[in-house]
Amino acid sequence: MPLPVPVTNIAHGGSPSRRIGTLVESEEWWRDRYHDFAAQGYKLRPRYHPRWEPSWVKARKDFYAVEDGQATITRAVMDAVRVQDGLPVMLKRVFPSDGPHELTITRQFSSLQMSEERRNHCVLLLGIVELTIPEHHKLMVFPLLRPFNRPLFQTFGEFIAFFTQLCEGIQFLHQHNVAHRDCTANNIMLDPSGMYPNGFHPVKIDLKKNFKGRATAYTRTERPPRYVLIDFGLSRQYATRDALDEPLRGGDKSAPEHQSKELCNPFHTDIYYIGNLVRNEFMTKYHGFGFIEDLVDQMTKRDPANRPRIEQVIEGFTSIRGSLHNTKLRSALTSKRSHIVVRSVVQARQLVRTAGYILSRKAAIPDPPPDQSWAIPAVNTFSS
Repeated sequence: MPLPVPVTNIAHGGSPSRRIGTLVESEEWWRDRYHDFAAQGYKLRPRYHPRWEPSWVKARKDFYAVEDGQATITRAVMDAVRVQDGLPVMLKRVFPSDGPHELTITRQFSSLQMSEERRNHCVLLLGIVELTIPEHHKLMVFPLLRPFNRPLFQTFGEFIAFFTQLCEGIQFLHQHNVAHRDCTANNIMLDPSGMYPNGFHPVKIDLKKNFKGRATAYTRTERPPRYVLIDFGLSRQYATRDALDEPLRGGDKSAPEHQSKELCNPFHTDIYYIGNLVRNEFMTKYHGFGFIEDLVDQMTKRDPANRPRIEQVIEGFTSIRGSLHNTKLRSALTSKRSHIVVRSVVQARQLVRTAGYILSRKAAIPDPPPDQSWAIPAVNTFSS
């Protein structure tokens, strides 16, 4: 096979914007293995073909305005398409030194028995790719997901459905004595298959896959999504939920117990993380979240031993959920940064949408159907 063309050394003419935009070092690893992935049934974007040449040079465009100018710059993950059925996926490299238990825990919760559990909100492992040349690499294959807050939440009912599922997912982990240890904003996603039936671009996720216009999207209320926990690189399975372990600081570094090197209970920290997520992503950004303030205060207490267990969180939240009237649940979330005129426009638009939701019998709390599970066929079936 001919040696790949080193795209990073191509001398581009035109503006600086046309000279930059070529592959960065972390992308070259994927380019060099383009044909290896293809042989195993996964096709990377044209940008990563060994003989790729930037389209924007001849077109005299800026790199950020064209599809093949969109880079995936993290060393561990890359988007691809599963050739057998055209399913958009993400490939994630396994680094045992960074996450020694990640593959084991991910496989455990993707077993046939586990994946059929409604309360299991762990990302589904579709398969494993192994590369042996020039060195051995193992990669996990997952469905392409979206951040849990893209698009933005529109109503309080949509938040209630989200937090219900998040608590379910954490409880399911904890009942199997697994602490996530990094259940923070970056590691909570949504399954977009219902809301985005025609897909979206894996980098510019608000655009169509072909980069021509905005992706067709439904609201959470129209097509309730399933929320998913990802990234078990810091996760551990313990003998009991009373375990103590060294603190591991993930995406949220504000947990009080992580300000020292003393042993702590990682299950208590999980509670802090999801409570602090509600505070940072909802309470501080939007009006009207006073109804959950007391519960969040309990979940984020400075002394981890005084925080509730996940079962107690669910009990308290179930009471809150039952106390909210439909009018509140269907009300628009309005940003604390918005001018009162903007808030009035947002509320007026939501009233129009609400009328349509009521006429079409859409629930104020858009929970997914009770029997909804992963409809994506996995290549491998993992035994529990």
